[in-house]
Amino acid sequence: MAEKNEKAYEKVIEHIKNEIWQGTLKRGERLPPERELAETLGVSRNSVREAIRTLGLMGFVSSTQGAGNFVTCDIEQNLRESLRMMVLLGETNYLQISQLRRGLEGENARLAAERLTPKQAARLRELVRLMREETDAQKASAYDQEFHVLLCEASGNRLIKAFFGAMLSTINDFISTMYVRIVADPAQADALHSAHQRLADALAAHDAKGADEAIQSHFEVVDASIRREQRR
Repeated sequence: MAEKNEKAYEKVIEHIKNEIWQGTLKRGERLPPERELAETLGVSRNSVREAIRTLGLMGFVSSTQGAGNFVTCDIEQNLRESLRMMVLLGETNYLQISQLRRGLEGENARLAAERLTPKQAARLRELVRLMREETDAQKASAYDQEFHVLLCEASGNRLIKAFFGAMLSTINDFISTMYVRIVADPAQADALHSAHQRLADALAAHDAKGADEAIQSHFEVVDASIRREQRR
């Protein structure tokens, strides 16, 4: 019976995927009612609900009370749930996530160097100043995160932004903790803030190579701190 139910719920998922592929269902459109899907596919309504719940967790269907189920495309949610499970199951770790961030943010920096607006450039420089001047490390960490979110937005690449958002939400507490530990050491704090300053300056000058070099310097500090923590 369990195998039969599993196949039924997969049948519903496959049907919805095919409808999207063929263009019958588009983003923002409402799915047929559960009863109609069940009758059309010859499955139980419980199987339809399980399929919709699964697609919801994946970020491809959203449900609104009283209105129904709608096709969506929340890539970030999909990635976030997958990444969180990988961390929980020990399939990846914070150092590997940081290494992935380094690669993505290097590309972010190159793209942002071409597209950064004067307003964004001014805000990045302001955030560097705030990080340096803030004596509360937790507040300074929030400025650091805003800096990298703004960098990601400036790149204009939606997929990179989704990956970055998924990583950030998954390891947000860890990032804050690592930032506090890094800035507790004056030499490391200076290295981190200097990397941010060089990055902001390079982006304002539309210097893609300089921006990428600053990103690499930034993550050398971060990854070294993670490795020290792993050895404890």
